[in-house]
Amino acid sequence: MKQVFRSRTALVLGWIWMAFAAFNAVDLIVRYSGPSSLVAAAVLGVLTALVFIACLRPAVILTEDGVLVRNPLRNASVPLAGVDEVVVSHSIKITSGGESVRCWTPQTSARERAAAVRRGTSANTGGRHKTEPTRSKGEQAAAEALAGKTHADWVAEQITERAEVAKRAAVRNAGRVTAEPADGTGTRAAEPAGPAGPAAMKVTWAPSALAALLAAAALVIAAILA
Repeated sequence: MKQVFRSRTALVLGWIWMAFAAFNAVDLIVRYSGPSSLVAAAVLGVLTALVFIACLRPAVILTEDGVLVRNPLRNASVPLAGVDEVVVSHSIKITSGGESVRCWTPQTSARERAAAVRRGTSANTGGRHKTEPTRSKGEQAAAEALAGKTHADWVAEQITERAEVAKRAAVRNAGRVTAEPADGTGTRAAEPAGPAGPAAMKVTWAPSALAALLAAAALVIAAILA
């Protein structure tokens, strides 16, 4: 099952800007007036590229096979069986094979952390105020499960749980034995387990981010030369 985690606020603001930019781009094309329009287009293009890179692109994508961390300019792919540690401070940090990557999103602010702590206190008392109705057992269990946790904490838990499942599956596959005896003594021979150890983290430049920057640079150059 594929899960995509990102900042909802950044996503909403990003698409609002994209709609604004599209409207203004059409207006600039219709009312083109030479160099001044090119300068306006260059400014709009640079801002749009930055919004795309910082707001719309970043995400953490969790699949059955691994984790894809989409940061503003780079992609980091980590196989689930290769995840060594997932920790959360202000952001999520994934460590694999001596390498680590910090996720641009989701992040945790001090205000969000404080709100999570307050929710935890509320969950332990069954309600924030004495006048609040008593929670049912199901509601109380859900509140306690999320008590003191931010969105980033929850995402980190999802990655950790899926990584543990993948590691257990890898151990089972590596320890499989053939059903038939390997020799006359009745000893079973282990099947080849494939490549030694899980694949390492792979970090690459993001083509979409580079394309957005090149397009913005082209507009800036055109405005300078006009």
